[in-house]
Amino acid sequence: MSLAIFLVTLAFLIVIQSAIPFLLKRTIVFGVTIPEEYAMDPSILSFRRRYSALVFIIGTLSLIALLVWSTTTSVSENQLVFTGLAIQSGLLLLSMALYLYFHAKTMKLKQVNNWNSGLKQVRIADLQNHAKDSMLPNFMYVLPMFVTIGLLVYTASQYSLLPDQIPMHWGPDGQPDAYSQKSPFSSIALLLILFVMQVMMLGINVATKLSGIKLNVGKKKSSQLQQLAFRKYSSWFLLLITILLTILFGFLQLTTIDGALQNETLMMAVPLGFLVLILVSSAIYAFKVGQGGSRIVVSVEENETTSATDDDMDDHWKLGVFYVNKQDPSIFVEKRFGIGWSINFGNPIGYLVLFVPIIIILLISFFA
Repeated sequence: MSLAIFLVTLAFLIVIQSAIPFLLKRTIVFGVTIPEEYAMDPSILSFRRRYSALVFIIGTLSLIALLVWSTTTSVSENQLVFTGLAIQSGLLLLSMALYLYFHAKTMKLKQVNNWNSGLKQVRIADLQNHAKDSMLPNFMYVLPMFVTIGLLVYTASQYSLLPDQIPMHWGPDGQPDAYSQKSPFSSIALLLILFVMQVMMLGINVATKLSGIKLNVGKKKSSQLQQLAFRKYSSWFLLLITILLTILFGFLQLTTIDGALQNETLMMAVPLGFLVLILVSSAIYAFKVGQGGSRIVVSVEENETTSATDDDMDDHWKLGVFYVNKQDPSIFVEKRFGIGWSINFGNPIGYLVLFVPIIIILLISFFA
């Protein structure tokens, strides 16, 4: 079971990490903005191919090595878990190191060739077009909270029947492997964590709705349609994650209340199903949408011609990863490397939406 989980997860990471350079906008290369006419520069294309090839080859060799080692030698569960996590972490660190290397190479290439010379830089943000926004309404994210509240009430009504030891952690096989002494707080700690996560998802959806729509100066109409579609799909994806988390945490809570549900097969199938659905939906989202909706095909005629280029905003993107702009009212902005959203570290509201819930979750876990 553990081996299957690590192999599936590692394969997913290999595919996504090696594909990222080709899922991004042509004008965003390793966190650096490139004028449209230079997007197909041979050096830029070489950077993308080299990054993908290195991640794919090293990741695949690591996956094969893990499979051969675990099937030809007698390894304990702890050894397998430790090694699997180490390989996954190593692949992510490798990806980050390669990203930073090619980010520096791309930035130097842009500066040496002076690609912005003679081009007027323009930044267009549509802050008024939310009427066309088809993101899910906020109440959709409130509905799963009622499930959590119902489980809280049910747990309280069944408190006397709960075991003396409350499960707090589950291993790769779906079985509890860490417990806490029974108390009113520990009995509902899992549901409190779930509720905080649901509130965080709601906050992300609200903050995303309030963020401006960044338009391409040369493709205003098509980029607007892509951005609106990107926001819609992101909203649906976020809701799917919220629902899946509610199902998983709700199931684990019910197994604590009713020991008859602790069927070995079921305890393995539900978490594994959760993992597979998360990975599959993430892959579909990434390849369907792309960075900022860049892979979404739209049919619209652009009537305007311009010699201007998008404001590169490179000064506000630290290492092309962290966006810091106090003048930008947006709470969330689209990532420059990867698919999805990143917070504006220059807007304090972003810290409240993302980091406060994480701190609360850590506190609940600690005191439980």
